Amino acid sequence: MNKERNLLEFAGVTGTSRKNYKLHDITFALPAGFIAGIAGENGAGKTTLFDYIMHPDKQYEGSILLDGKEIHDDYVSIRQQIGFVSEKNRFFMHKSARENAKLAACLFEEWDNDLFEKTMKEMNVAVSRPLAKLSRGEYMKFQTAYAMAHHPVLYLLDEVTAGMDPVFRIDYFKQLQTLLEDENTSVLMISHIQEEMDRKMDYIGVMEEGRLVSWKENL
Repeated sequence: MNKERNLLEFAGVTGTSRKNYKLHDITFALPAGFIAGIAGENGAGKTTLFDYIMHPDKQYEGSILLDGKEIHDDYVSIRQQIGFVSEKNRFFMHKSARENAKLAACLFEEWDNDLFEKTMKEMNVAVSRPLAKLSRGEYMKFQTAYAMAHHPVLYLLDEVTAGMDPVFRIDYFKQLQTLLEDENTSVLMISHIQEEMDRKMDYIGVMEEGRLVSWKENL
């Protein structure tokens, strides 16, 4: 892996979210081919950090770069390269996973339905079930398969493993490791599970009151 190439960079990112959470001078870099975790108590600013990436309008001062490009200089194009997994995502809950996937074909330039079906099978989630009938863990797995199918380079995972039993989490991280086989891909996730941070992350960040108080390689 080439640690000299940073896939995601925050440089002096400062601002206030819609819920009045503030970020102060957030600066870090995540190299391509690695997985990083962000920890912190509720209200520390973790979700705001993701919101700044995902919102179509620039709501901050400073720069957020994806593969060297400011994400809001060409947001429509850059958004295609980001896979976001979160309970906040909106899907057609009364429709099946397969039906939701078919609708995605018009949203993404590189939609790979065969990959979606294959990943769902590998994660043992039925494509024929309505999303409303899935457990939380299955719903997160569906979203991960959905994200993988449009071939992003950056995955943002917002508390995806919360509430999963240990076996479910092991299977999920096995799937994440397949993403990192592509050295042009990185994963940034929010987690409250200390074991995940210590054992699964290549980089660990800690946020407190809107500040990134620590960012280090997990040796």
